[in-house]
Amino acid sequence: MNIKYGLDDKPKKTEMILFGLQWLAVTIPSLIIIGDILGEFENGGIPYLQKIFLLVGVLLLVQVLWGHRLPLVIGPAAVLLIGILTSLDHSIGAVNSSIIIGGIVLTLLALSGLIKYVERLFTTRVIMVILLLIAFTLTPTIINLISASGTVSPGYNFIFVIGLILAIFIVNSITKGILKSLVPLLALFFGSITYYLLFSISNHVTSDLLIIAPPSNLLGSLSVPDVGIVAVFLISFLALAINDISSMESTGFLINADKIQERVKKGVTVTGIGNIFAGIFGIIGPVNYSLSPGLIAATGNASRFTLIPAAASLLIIAFSPITISVLTEIPSPVVGVILFYLMVAQIGAAMLLSTENKTFKTLDDGIIVGLPIFLGIIISFLPSAASETLPLIIKPIVSNGFVMGAIAVLTLEHLIYRNTEYN
Repeated sequence: MNIKYGLDDKPKKTEMILFGLQWLAVTIPSLIIIGDILGEFENGGIPYLQKIFLLVGVLLLVQVLWGHRLPLVIGPAAVLLIGILTSLDHSIGAVNSSIIIGGIVLTLLALSGLIKYVERLFTTRVIMVILLLIAFTLTPTIINLISASGTVSPGYNFIFVIGLILAIFIVNSITKGILKSLVPLLALFFGSITYYLLFSISNHVTSDLLIIAPPSNLLGSLSVPDVGIVAVFLISFLALAINDISSMESTGFLINADKIQERVKKGVTVTGIGNIFAGIFGIIGPVNYSLSPGLIAATGNASRFTLIPAAASLLIIAFSPITISVLTEIPSPVVGVILFYLMVAQIGAAMLLSTENKTFKTLDDGIIVGLPIFLGIIISFLPSAASETLPLIIKPIVSNGFVMGAIAVLTLEHLIYRNTEYN
């Protein structure tokens, strides 16, 4: 893989800012999408989003400079979203308290050093499957985003999506260097403008919002949760830990980062502390995302320092209600196309990883990789009626295609096919 800027390289100031905008363009969609969903259950979506931007901005700085020190973006944990949505019959205070408990457990797991035993489970095949699972299990989300046409005809909306996809990959094929890194940002900007102009859609930004204002109601409500809801979130945090570790492992392995165990220990510690503060603030907890390999593969930039401008931008946005309101007006099809582009790049990175490390030597190797991916895809597309009948205590795990796929590949690699030669 052609890496222009390595992990500890510091690009020139202009490039640093441009790369920072690139990371910002990747980070914002997940914050807006998940924050928008959960903001409906709080006192207004804008304050909720402000708190998410604030926490993620601070944690991103801490992770890059002290934690895992890897080029990884941070965002709300989708597995906790499932836990929250399935616990709405309880009080929001009980949910927040459960997130705090989960964050404490995760922090202690990392500080005790037990996390290093978990880290050893991630062989080359496991890391490859994790990269592919992320791309394939995000397919339903991408479909929902690109098909969310609102008042636009589904046919015209689909034509726009296909056109934007083609435009992105054409631009990606003819650009080099720093311009290639700006493809997601350019798609976000020009795609949104084109969408609004083509379909004559008016935005809903209210002019009475303040340009600068701190988040209101910074502290969330807390109450004593019952044993059942704590159990749900402890299981959710097990899945979060798998996600967090695999994100650091896959990215670190891809760019040949040193001292992976130390990075994982510090990274999970920061994630745990971040979830404690998330519960205190009354928002969904964060996790390290594995979107980075796709972006690194597409742009050739693996410098962790280029995330600092992105973190600073998140903190600035956190104190601007009107800016967050504007960001929520990005058309869903545009967000879906950008995720599509990044996931295609990530699949390419996984294929390259398997080739460089000669992952496939026997049919068993193919089964170890193929079964978890197919299982993850099937679960991701299961009708909601099927998941609704699951027992509450196992629902966050069994209904999550990524988590079940990750568990499956670990089981196949280390138990069922344990005699197969590891890479």
